[in-house]
Amino acid sequence: MSAPQPEPGRWAIAFAGLLSLAIAMGIGRFAFTPLLPMMLSDGVVDLPTASWLASANYFGYLVGALLCTFQPWIWRRLPFLPQVAGPTWVRIGLVATAVLTLGMALQLPAAWPLLRFAAGVASALVFVYTSGWCLSQLARRNAPMMGGVIYAGPGAGIALSGLFASGMVALQWPAAAGWLIFGVLAALLTAVVWRTFRERGGQGVASASTPTAALHTNAVAGRNQMLLLASAYGLAGFGYIITATFLPVIAREAMPGSVWIDFFWPIFGLGVITGALLATRIPATGDYRHLLAGCYVVQSLGITASIFSPNLAGFAIGSLLLGIPFTAITFFAMQEVRRLRPAAAASTMGLLTAMYGIGQIAGPPMVALLLQHSRSLGEGFTLSLEIAAATLLAGALMYLWMVKAYPVAGRASRPSSSGI
Repeated sequence: MSAPQPEPGRWAIAFAGLLSLAIAMGIGRFAFTPLLPMMLSDGVVDLPTASWLASANYFGYLVGALLCTFQPWIWRRLPFLPQVAGPTWVRIGLVATAVLTLGMALQLPAAWPLLRFAAGVASALVFVYTSGWCLSQLARRNAPMMGGVIYAGPGAGIALSGLFASGMVALQWPAAAGWLIFGVLAALLTAVVWRTFRERGGQGVASASTPTAALHTNAVAGRNQMLLLASAYGLAGFGYIITATFLPVIAREAMPGSVWIDFFWPIFGLGVITGALLATRIPATGDYRHLLAGCYVVQSLGITASIFSPNLAGFAIGSLLLGIPFTAITFFAMQEVRRLRPAAAASTMGLLTAMYGIGQIAGPPMVALLLQHSRSLGEGFTLSLEIAAATLLAGALMYLWMVKAYPVAGRASRPSSSGI
């Protein structure tokens, strides 16, 4: 009989989570953004078609999140289905992401909506189960604040894909080459984390017995409070997605011919990394909802900067301000879920992710509609960004209202981070 495999250390878990989210989010979801100008230049899509391709991906993300939310119910109703633990779902999602990204390199435009939809499903599965499993494992190792390292993953993927795309634009490569490169990269990174995401003695995602529940008071929130939290979180999905989908196109419209255009997306990614790591240094003695409200305001300011200063400085500052709170919002919201629903964290994370997905789905079609009825691309994009900024401010006000309506009683301090 083979010797038991050693348990991975906290850094191995955090690094695996980082790479997992870099693959699923940075490549599976957001590689489309830096490649979109190349696809437009190749003439394989136009802006309305691109909007629907983006929405197909976000709709898939919603479906994947709902599958995670109702997974316990599905297994109860269909007991003949195999019981699959979190690490296995992560593996399945990562392999699917690599295959579906490679599929986008094929000149089969009719299949692209289906491929982007399936990639969205895969990214949601990877996000929810990576978050749940890695946060649980880090809590078992008394290193919960290292969860912020995990959420640097999307930023790393975004920055890397953006820099790759910038080089391909300079070399005048077709978009199909970009999809091929990103698919191969996703496959290679999946191989790196494969051994870490392995089932070990029934350790699943956010089970009621995991130590995550011990990090805070064992509170159970009512339905209204959870719906408010999920709704406010969903507004973040709508608020950021317009910029996250169309940033390179908006910059090209405002600054035609600029050599800096292709660097705004990597700047966004660097902001995401910075914000995720900064989130690990914020004391946890206060209320997460204050932090969430502040993050929404920062993102709103980032969008506003690009509206009022559509130049190099405005887009650079705006990209950075939009990126810094991006996964910090997720980190704080998932920690809030673990406080409110410690015994059902995974399914509740799925609910919030689903609401986020609904917000994302609504963004691109709204842009397409406004562009259709605007006198110019610039006018349509400006109005879209104004709506996004106002939505984020509304979300911030919702969190502040929840602080008053549902005060935190007896919060236990989170253990301090070690090793970061």
